[in-house]
Amino acid sequence: MTRHAKNCTAGTVYTYHERKKDTKSSGYGTQKLRYGKDSVKEFDCCCLTLQPCKDPVVTPQGFLYDKEAILEYILHQKKEIARKLKEYEKQKNKAETELKELAKAEREKKTHTFVQHETNPIGNKHDIEKAEASTSAGPSVSNMSGERKKDLPSFWIPSLTPAASATKVRKPDEKVRCPMSGEVLRLKDLIPVKFTPINDRDAKTSLIAKSARFVCAVTNDVLGNSVPAVVLKTSGSVVTMECLEKIIKKDMIDPTNSQKLKEKDIIPLQRGASGFTSTGVQLEAVKAGPVLMA
Repeated sequence: MTRHAKNCTAGTVYTYHERKKDTKSSGYGTQKLRYGKDSVKEFDCCCLTLQPCKDPVVTPQGFLYDKEAILEYILHQKKEIARKLKEYEKQKNKAETELKELAKAEREKKTHTFVQHETNPIGNKHDIEKAEASTSAGPSVSNMSGERKKDLPSFWIPSLTPAASATKVRKPDEKVRCPMSGEVLRLKDLIPVKFTPINDRDAKTSLIAKSARFVCAVTNDVLGNSVPAVVLKTSGSVVTMECLEKIIKKDMIDPTNSQKLKEKDIIPLQRGASGFTSTGVQLEAVKAGPVLMA
């Protein structure tokens, strides 16, 4: 009777635990790992710097950024797009120049053939047709074909092998896109966010060291990764989803400034999650690898 334990080695079956253990130690096969609490950003942290925002702004899709970080990102992307456009235009002009040169060479070839026909239409007709046929067929890639085998006995000559063409540059997307959602990112679409700090009368502890930093602007409920929250576009205030459903949606008026709200003015705030409670965020990392077949 075999022992019922993870380290049992007397069994006749290759168990799931042994397979996972061997996969992890060998590096073969697809490896999966669930993120822990320390691997997921907090709801009030920037999606670029992963640090608490000093001047938070939110996109229409609900992704939070520090204003300084997102401005640097937009500027960098615009410079990168300009550089890629310059490379694309250079490649395009080069291709047009090559086409013009090929057309010019074709016209010169036709002119030369016409002059030869007119100069000696009978004697060199066969030679001209033979030359045209060899030219249209193109040169042989092999170094051992035809009369070249006498001059080039070696098959492998690097200087005479076909050269690889340069990689073609595709026309870049001229619009700056959000690094999280992939949607078009414009500066005028960024909405300033006003978090309501928690009133715990603790002036000694810094804000970044506190586990509970902000509360709902209406109900004073503590905000966190496990609490769904929304941003009101009219004021930039952050309230919980429960407050929105039970209080604000009855008359659709912003409680902080009494302005009329529309559905597009309510932006669900994208948040992280702990290692135990999923909130719609992908919490599992997958790394594909080669598999050894028996």
